[in-house]
Amino acid sequence: MKICCKFLSIICFIAGIIVQAQNNYPQNYFRNPLNIPIQLTANFGAVRSNHFHMGLDMRTNSRENLPVVAAADGYVSRIKTERYGFGNAVYITHPNGYTTVYAHLNKYFDKLDENVKAQQYKDKKWEQDITFSPKQFPVTKGQLIALSGNTGGSAGPHLHFEIRDTKTEECINPLLFGFNIPDNVAPVISGLYWYDRRFSTYEPGANTIAVKKLGNVYTTNIVQVSSPSISFAIKAFDKANQGFNLGIYNAELFLDDQLIYSFSIDKVSYDDTRYLNGCIDYTKFARDKMSIQHLSSLPGMKLQGYSLPNETGIITLQDEAVHTIKIVLKDVKGNTSHLTTKIQLSKKGHPFSPAEGKTAKANEAKTFRTQNAELILSKNALYDAVPFDMYEKSDGGGSVVSNAIILHNPYIPVHDYYTIRIKPNRKLNNDEKDKVVMQLFYGSDTDVVKGKWNGEWVEGEFKRLGTVTLLLDNTLPLVSPSGWKDGAIVNGGSLRLKGTTQTGDIVSLVAELDGQWLRFARVKNDFVYVFDEKCPKGSGGHTLKVTTTNTAGNTNVQTFTFQR
Repeated sequence: MKICCKFLSIICFIAGIIVQAQNNYPQNYFRNPLNIPIQLTANFGAVRSNHFHMGLDMRTNSRENLPVVAAADGYVSRIKTERYGFGNAVYITHPNGYTTVYAHLNKYFDKLDENVKAQQYKDKKWEQDITFSPKQFPVTKGQLIALSGNTGGSAGPHLHFEIRDTKTEECINPLLFGFNIPDNVAPVISGLYWYDRRFSTYEPGANTIAVKKLGNVYTTNIVQVSSPSISFAIKAFDKANQGFNLGIYNAELFLDDQLIYSFSIDKVSYDDTRYLNGCIDYTKFARDKMSIQHLSSLPGMKLQGYSLPNETGIITLQDEAVHTIKIVLKDVKGNTSHLTTKIQLSKKGHPFSPAEGKTAKANEAKTFRTQNAELILSKNALYDAVPFDMYEKSDGGGSVVSNAIILHNPYIPVHDYYTIRIKPNRKLNNDEKDKVVMQLFYGSDTDVVKGKWNGEWVEGEFKRLGTVTLLLDNTLPLVSPSGWKDGAIVNGGSLRLKGTTQTGDIVSLVAELDGQWLRFARVKNDFVYVFDEKCPKGSGGHTLKVTTTNTAGNTNVQTFTFQR
């Protein structure tokens, strides 16, 4: 009975912390930025590839061009127009010290759209990042500021909404501001894992524990562990009455009723959002698409405010007694789930030695070399120790001009850019040197950068591990009409070009209509021009000159004709 009361007291204390966090922010100051009820497809802190989700994703009923309105009085302080990321975004600064961000928009409100368009034509550049003074575009709460869309790094129509501290630019969990989103569903727990922490969470990796639900409590069979130093991780999600799997807001880990680790996702800056990779089982996420969050600290995870400095979550078992583990998960509304289990150090025990390889540790810079390559990791590169394996193998033929350099494997994360230097496997003339790119394969994806020569070595930087080679790229980038034919009459409201390149990306496109620069927007791999006064209907035949450049620096000039 005393233990139960003690546990309830701890839970009440944690609930008080959550309420206090909410009370630290103005309640009901910001309104719903849409004119339909808020339905979330993603919440703040949800696990994404190499970053936390930094706001709320709101459904727009699978439609585009819904009105987006200002969440409170303020002024438009910034807009951003980019291929990936936010696509088209509006930033509104408010007098209470916060800035709201609205992303993946199709169109800004008319006066703002005209201003941005004029700047694009002036700069002859579609991508823009423009700041404004308070008097240029003041807005009132509920005023139309844009139409919703699916631009940038968006996988479907929705509105991405953020609240930031204006001074620090930290993103704050919008659900702490009192938005009216009904939620009486507790987080769902679907998996529990333990790790041998004598070396690293990566070696030998996760040990799965089957979870079952009994009434309102999750539990497992007694867990026999083979290491005296362990940690746990949880696979769980929140539902929020709406069917979508959302991220976990708050988690606590207790050993024999003593709190030994907790995390809550209240605020994160974009400078720190990549630390997500030190909060999850990255291997499971990258390889198996599973979102598993650690209930312990990794040595290289330095995200401030995510967990308390004195809570490591690492359990040291000094006996073979049975110990009680409790895990408590909460959402912002206070809905709570509990998991209880027992752990015991196995009498047999198992000695452990990491896999062969030169050890790279968190918080230590390290350089690895092979005969024809050199890898330089900064002290911030790793979150946990890795028995690092780097080697090379021949990869001849075609455009490949170096051995393949294998950098461990793509299922171990790196936090910042590393430098890789590679020596070509044959002598290249100056023209060839100018067309060398460095290509990284990681999983099923590739990343290509322009090679930088340093003596007889080619240098490049990446933020993922995998296999790196040097390629000689003499191919030209291409664009082709999409939805219309060269020399024909174009109907509809836009002109679309499909871009292709054999290696790397199209890094530049300049389009000129009858000799004048034309505003083509980048939409994923396509380029789209929405007809405006530069090309009115019935204006006769037109010549469209398109100049594209790829990663290697190869430039292609193509000419098309059309009428409207």
